[in-house]
Amino acid sequence: MLVLGHQNPDCDSLCSAIGLASLFNKMGRPATPVLQGEPNPEAQFLLEQSGLPQPEIRTEVAGEDIFIVDYSDWGQGTADMKKANILGIVDHHKLGDITTSAPLECWIWPVGCSATIVYNMYKFNNQTPDAPVAKMMMGAIISDTVNFQGPTTTDIDKVAAKELAEIAGVTDLGAFAEAQFEAKSDIAAVSAAELILRDQKVFEMAGEKLAIGQLELTSLETAFSKKTDMLAEMGQLQADKGYHSTIVLLTDINKLDTTALIISKDADKVASALNSKVEDHAFELPGVVSRKKQIIPFLQEAFEA
Repeated sequence: MLVLGHQNPDCDSLCSAIGLASLFNKMGRPATPVLQGEPNPEAQFLLEQSGLPQPEIRTEVAGEDIFIVDYSDWGQGTADMKKANILGIVDHHKLGDITTSAPLECWIWPVGCSATIVYNMYKFNNQTPDAPVAKMMMGAIISDTVNFQGPTTTDIDKVAAKELAEIAGVTDLGAFAEAQFEAKSDIAAVSAAELILRDQKVFEMAGEKLAIGQLELTSLETAFSKKTDMLAEMGQLQADKGYHSTIVLLTDINKLDTTALIISKDADKVASALNSKVEDHAFELPGVVSRKKQIIPFLQEAFEA
């Protein structure tokens, strides 16, 4: 069985795949974590901290038994995923459009991180993750909850992270989070093309496709210096893919605010749905840090009205 995260792997996609595959192996169900691409720098940091190898990259899964983590949309899987046998889903987003011809195991909870759910699957099955795996899942929770400051954070996430830290031997969660966020914020040498695709997800709303990426950074200064190049790359991607909108959310994880860059067929519609106004291909979103809770529901409402 393959345990497969979504496209453009972030911390949760990587760490939950590793954590879930490890659980299945402890239970006598042979499983291998795989990725759909190179993990982002923050996820690479967690691999280095844990000492675990990077999983194999797989973009074809036809004919395989798979368990997917951190998504439930066909568009976030491989191009041939409909030809795979989906055994189960672990996710903390809204329910997507994946359907199956046979019953499957689903763990979909309204918590801050899929790794929180995976850890509770360990507890449900009377298992304990190994220390390196625990450190990975702890890091994923720190990332997805913005160190427990994000609006999707729940008490379940906090308990999971604390218990995972104890298993991993991490005594100072705050210091670990600071080092982790510094790693994710180092974008000086990263090209504009890479930045707009980092953690990008494509959402379909009323027949239109919106590509929305997010960069969570300790400072937006370097990102702003790349704005012109990013907008040019966004425009090219928009033309190539035919999207309604290409958006990059620049989120300051210290100030807990976001500036959105946008190339769109109707930028005013997008900004208005989020109670903002566009100026020079950008609009401000004070207090916004969560794409899934503070962005997507309001865009869906505007597009599907």
